[in-house]
Amino acid sequence: MSWANGYDEHWNRDVGYGVPASCDHPGCSQVIDRGLSHICGGEPHGGEEACGLFFCLQHGGGNQCARCAAGAEPFAPTPDVPCWMQHKLTDSSWQKWRDENPDEVAQLRALINKDSTNG
Repeated sequence: MSWANGYDEHWNRDVGYGVPASCDHPGCSQVIDRGLSHICGGEPHGGEEACGLFFCLQHGGGNQCARCAAGAEPFAPTPDVPCWMQHKLTDSSWQKWRDENPDEVAQLRALINKDSTNG
């Protein structure tokens, strides 16, 4: 089994060390991946005492984020980074997923088009 790519049903997003992402701390744009070394709690889905979001080392990646350490509600997750969305829309390894998920493909295309017109 590989931890390169998977899906987290709680947060409804792709996870794994093969998934490029931004830190989930508000205002942080540090590029990370959604692997275990960046997950709050250091375990899949964060374990029992962590939110399971993904943070750079400065904001608690691999340990607990500030909110979990304080017993507060988790931050809102950051959206997928454009390069990951583009990868899912164009790479041959994602063809089956595209065929099986036309609504999600349409949503990704709309997000990419929105970003390109706002950029």
